[in-house]
Amino acid sequence: MLRATVGSVEERDDEQEDEGDEELRDGGVPFYVNRSGLPMDEDTWERMWRHVARIHPHGDALGKGIRGATDLPKIPIPSVPTYQPTTTIPLRLEAIQKYIRELQYNHTGTQFFEIKKSRPLTALMDIAKEMTREALPIKCLEAVILGIYLTNSMPAVERFPLSFKSQFSGTHFYHIVLGVHSGGRFGALGMSRREDLMFKPLEHRSLMDLVQDFEGAYRGYWHTLLKVKIGQYVSHDPHSVEQIEWKHSVLDVDGLSKGELRKELERHTRDMRLKIGKPAPPSPTKDRKNSMGSPLRGQGSPIRRVSRVERRPSGEKKALEQKASGEMSVYQIRV
Repeated sequence: MLRATVGSVEERDDEQEDEGDEELRDGGVPFYVNRSGLPMDEDTWERMWRHVARIHPHGDALGKGIRGATDLPKIPIPSVPTYQPTTTIPLRLEAIQKYIRELQYNHTGTQFFEIKKSRPLTALMDIAKEMTREALPIKCLEAVILGIYLTNSMPAVERFPLSFKSQFSGTHFYHIVLGVHSGGRFGALGMSRREDLMFKPLEHRSLMDLVQDFEGAYRGYWHTLLKVKIGQYVSHDPHSVEQIEWKHSVLDVDGLSKGELRKELERHTRDMRLKIGKPAPPSPTKDRKNSMGSPLRGQGSPIRRVSRVERRPSGEKKALEQKASGEMSVYQIRV
């Protein structure tokens, strides 16, 4: 039975991973502990103490003893890691993983942070800041968002979501980690109940090696790895309005041979490298909004770019069109 409980693979797929409020039972009637968010409202707080008094052998005495105490020890709050300029990338990633683990795994079923995958990156980074302030237990999806936030200042480290679907005894389980790539090596950051389903040192030579490492861990818990979903590299701009591409490639691991899986993972690695060379769209700032005027007359607007091409001499315009057509053909072939 212990082998059936794998890390944080109990996460539901896609949006279901982070939806819904879990409930406590209050005399058979469900009530929510986080409906109003954090900090918890007074009514819910009092109702929880009444619930404790009802179910604990010492009843009201327990609550009064705790709430009336003035010398209770302070709960330690983990500190966000800081580094010296000479600290290497692998050591920085190990420090980030240590911080994530110190927050502890959220096994209560309570949803402390409302994460929607469709939100822009800047909104998810705001939630990550809240995680560092509240220092509450987290699950695997929160760990991915926090890992992105804590590595934004490391331009030499590329980050991408890496999620898994496994099967045990007819039941499907879902898990997600943050893949990292730096210096030609792959690794991962994350949160799980199992040691070998979260952190992977930055020492895997290829994406195939990293995926096989996770697959071996799943086999150790008698799970069959069915699918792997791999996203694109995530922008380092914390104010980016882009959405994270969570599943650029969806691979049927159970139905692919080892050679076919390696080929697909190599193709995805090339796709990720292509994205690095493409400049991300600028994030709208307050000053930029004030200076833009009409959105149709911005320097980057499609209408303005087309008008510039149309004003060129016909021969030059034809050459540009042929060049653009050739570049698109190369891109399509590589994809």
